[in-house]
Amino acid sequence: MAISVSSICIVGFGAFGKLIATQLCPYFTIVLIDPAVHHLTDDFQGRVTIGSFADVSRCDLIILAVPVSNFKSVIASLKDQLKLGSVVVDVGSVKVNPTEVMLQELPAHVEIVGTHPLFGPQSARNGIRGRKIAVCHIRGRSTSRIAAFLRRFLGLKVFFTTPEDHDKEAALVQGVTHLIAKVLIKMEPLPTRLTTASFEHLVQAIEMVRYDAPSVFHAIERANPYALEVRERFFALADEIRNELEQQI
Repeated sequence: MAISVSSICIVGFGAFGKLIATQLCPYFTIVLIDPAVHHLTDDFQGRVTIGSFADVSRCDLIILAVPVSNFKSVIASLKDQLKLGSVVVDVGSVKVNPTEVMLQELPAHVEIVGTHPLFGPQSARNGIRGRKIAVCHIRGRSTSRIAAFLRRFLGLKVFFTTPEDHDKEAALVQGVTHLIAKVLIKMEPLPTRLTTASFEHLVQAIEMVRYDAPSVFHAIERANPYALEVRERFFALADEIRNELEQQI
């Protein structure tokens, strides 16, 4: 295989943790760590085992699928259990702050790879092949092997970047998208009859983020160090357009 891993630990079993498990079950033994999960649905029975942080010590790769707000406490709970040569991968929407935490808190013998799948449970309902994922090399030698697995076995389009460059782009790509979606949801009910193609695309975009956990929105808008500047610019330009329209009345 493209990556020398036999067992994977997924920390966090929210909507995205479940998506990860679904995609990786055919290839690896999966151990799940989530204090809120006490039993598994039939979809995961026999394919995923519920464990504890003590089980991290027998896993080759640990995937952190937890909110940014819980990130530091989760790292504190698992860092002493990590075996020599294990790889820690995060899948969060922001990269700078989580990367700093991992570099500061994780033992030097642990490799680190930052990732951000540029899709979610809604946009991946029909599969993830052809979807994009950002990959940041942080520490160790596993980045290229993980990227090769993502391409070959999962069919993802891999884009290498740095945590800083990722967050700069994500501040606009995700930040503005979620802002627009939040506003339009507050304007509901939206028209469904006399709609244009462009409006229908907007509605589709809303549906892709509508059911994201509040922590996702807060991470995108608050944990990204570049989001405030983009947000302020967006609102300032909106005010400029409003002023232009009012002056023409």
